[in-house]
Amino acid sequence: MFHWSFSIMKKILVIQTAFIGDVILATALLEKLRHHFPQAAIDILVRKGNETLFEGHPFIHEVLIWEKKQAKYKGLFSLIPQIREKHYDLVVNLQRFFSTGFLTVFAGANKTVGFNKNPWSLCFSKSCPHQFGDGTHEVARNLSLIAEWTDNQFVKPKLYPSAEDFRIIPIHQAYITISPASVWFTKQFPATKWIELIEKVGEELSIFLLGGKGDLELCNSIKRYFTEKRIVVLAGQLTFLQSAALMKNARMNFVNDSAPLHLASAVNAPVTAVFCSTIPAFGFTPLSENSALVETEFPLDCRPCGLHGKSACPKGHFKCSDIAVERLLAKLG
Repeated sequence: MFHWSFSIMKKILVIQTAFIGDVILATALLEKLRHHFPQAAIDILVRKGNETLFEGHPFIHEVLIWEKKQAKYKGLFSLIPQIREKHYDLVVNLQRFFSTGFLTVFAGANKTVGFNKNPWSLCFSKSCPHQFGDGTHEVARNLSLIAEWTDNQFVKPKLYPSAEDFRIIPIHQAYITISPASVWFTKQFPATKWIELIEKVGEELSIFLLGGKGDLELCNSIKRYFTEKRIVVLAGQLTFLQSAALMKNARMNFVNDSAPLHLASAVNAPVTAVFCSTIPAFGFTPLSENSALVETEFPLDCRPCGLHGKSACPKGHFKCSDIAVERLLAKLG
């Protein structure tokens, strides 16, 4: 056990170089750290592409970027002197992998904290357990790393879209958004189901199809089934913060167990999340005040088939996606 004086906590680094959803969930730590150490300079390290989440963020001093797709290890080693020269009082590592553990140990910080599943955890000043499947939310797992010198209160993730982000799309009628894609096939509610949902949504609602550039083909394939102008594909056209702003004022946002779920949570937007192969007990459920999750009602001994989903159903039947769209429609109220 160790205790630190609040007065010496002047520079803090949070490391989360995983995918966008994980980075969004990490923002809960920024809220907690800012509350307890209001004078501290809080930096965050993310993979290249995720830095735009923090444009205009009021609590971030600096965003450090790791280029992981090209020259991954060259980028890793170049970060070490960059981080060491900042003389952090605390480095909080939210990941359980070798590379960020290595970076944490050699950061030259006064104190380092991470999960005990990290291969370098024995070299951290403090490590905490990380257990999937018991219903603990990932945000709570992350917050446990700093609970000893902050508090045990749960804090939600939060993003800060600008006024311009909210003005980017002029909207003159009520609308919903649908984010139909996921990196993993078995996490993705089938396109035919999204089409069926759209067919049953009232004509008074506009429908925006959201996602990244890689999701454009899927969104266009859904759009092609309809001629109505009220159905608009915005995949690849909005920044993360612009997407979050659009979701904030939607009647409902329909998502998979994927990053858009956490975008909704971070702006307290209404959200209904479809869980196919993954399960809520993993701890990645929505946190908005108006939120719901929908999953198959049938017991399947093959579910979950993995923590992150798979590129194809291992059994070949994908029965975990057998969810009636009426259950989603019911969440519109």
